[in-house]
Amino acid sequence: MNKLQEQFQPAPLDVLIIGAGLSGIGAARALIDKCPDKRYLILERRQAIGGTWDLFRYPGIRSDSDMYTLGYSYKPWVGRKAIADGPDIKRYIEDIADEAGVTHNIRFGHQVVSASWCSEQALWTVLVRVTDAAGRQRDEQLQARFMSFCSGYYSYDEAYRPEFPNEAEFTGQIIHPQFWPEDLDCRGKRVVVIGSGATAVTLVPALAEQGAQVTMLQRSPSYVVSRPLVDGVAQRLQRWLPLPLAYHLTRWKNVLLGQYFYRLARNKPQRVRAYLLHLLQRQLGSAVDIKHFSPSYNPWDQRVCAVPDGDLFHMLRAGQIDIATDTIDHFTAQGIQLSSGQELEADIIVTATGLKLNSMGDVQVLVDGKTVNPGDCMAYKGMMLSDVPNLILTFGYTNASWTLKAELTANYMARLLRHMDKKGARIAVAPRDPAVAELPFLNFTSGYVQRAAEILPKQGDRPCWQVSQNYLADKYVIQYGKLDDGVLQLQ
Repeated sequence: MNKLQEQFQPAPLDVLIIGAGLSGIGAARALIDKCPDKRYLILERRQAIGGTWDLFRYPGIRSDSDMYTLGYSYKPWVGRKAIADGPDIKRYIEDIADEAGVTHNIRFGHQVVSASWCSEQALWTVLVRVTDAAGRQRDEQLQARFMSFCSGYYSYDEAYRPEFPNEAEFTGQIIHPQFWPEDLDCRGKRVVVIGSGATAVTLVPALAEQGAQVTMLQRSPSYVVSRPLVDGVAQRLQRWLPLPLAYHLTRWKNVLLGQYFYRLARNKPQRVRAYLLHLLQRQLGSAVDIKHFSPSYNPWDQRVCAVPDGDLFHMLRAGQIDIATDTIDHFTAQGIQLSSGQELEADIIVTATGLKLNSMGDVQVLVDGKTVNPGDCMAYKGMMLSDVPNLILTFGYTNASWTLKAELTANYMARLLRHMDKKGARIAVAPRDPAVAELPFLNFTSGYVQRAAEILPKQGDRPCWQVSQNYLADKYVIQYGKLDDGVLQLQ
């Protein structure tokens, strides 16, 4: 069947996967392992594998999740760094694709514009815009019985970029990390990084290491914790045990610790807040005012940022970088005038102000001629949209590694396809139940989530419609729970 897959055939595909990042490659691997008879293709709008880890190129780009949980269960992470750099993660994804024989089933430069479902045919008809090496474009159509959206949750074309007063007066460069210039030289330059999230705490130390004079400017603080760059337990286990076993033990150790601290933070927020601030005070010493790392919200109301081996704190203590907590009054020719009256002089201003979320890669989805607005749908098990047949949506955790949920989702899709074959069903759909009350898809106060509340699907107040942030609970329900649960309908 792999040989047949190498050559595109006009007959409808069994599965069309959108996106060749961590989720898309994982979905393909699940099909190869569990549904080897299924014909599939991956469509990737960019010209390379990697998704997020191919798009972002700013200095220091890395994950804030450990690689023992960001990696897949079947592909042990062999790198020494537990918190890996972007290029290393990209190579990890490429290795999975090559080892599984996925790479030749990827069509690069293929952007999905629309997907239209026909219930009579039980098929998706997909309009694809193809861009060749010379930049010429043409449109193609594909048909598939099943769609797997692995396109992430944010726009590749736009970032969240608020406008600041008098920006035009600034005589230096203004850069957003999502569109980092390859030839930018920051040595000896005064750089102000606006932001306090994962991107900012990554960029600031990296730019300082390049020789820039860096100030981190934040409107409000975030929780930032130090995590070991190298997992000592993992290294010891690898010396004494076979690599797959050592990897699985480390993976479960990190999963359980992560779940424990998250639940503790939700149940006893003041206790966890006090503990985090105690750790921060030890990291910062007397050289840095702890107010810069004392958020007004509770831990895990927003994602907690991680810095490897406390690099940000070390540089702050040593005076290699500065931090300011204030609001921007306006830009000046030389930099930024703060509301307090202080002026931060800059040659370069980096707006690490966040992502712009989208839904399903901005693909127009229609079911029997009616446009589907994901914001009007309810998420079934966090993976399917109500009343949208034969479509799986991959959306990872906010409190743990994205891949943990992505792997469960890919395995569920393969399990569902086998079950449909056994039952002789062509269609799987979860009809919306009007008796189920709506709740926000994500219980998160981060700005990027709040800004996208209208475009994200809803979750419900009953188990099958709830979006769990608990990997252990999801593993039981998704991997072992009944497929015929009284909600999902097979036709």
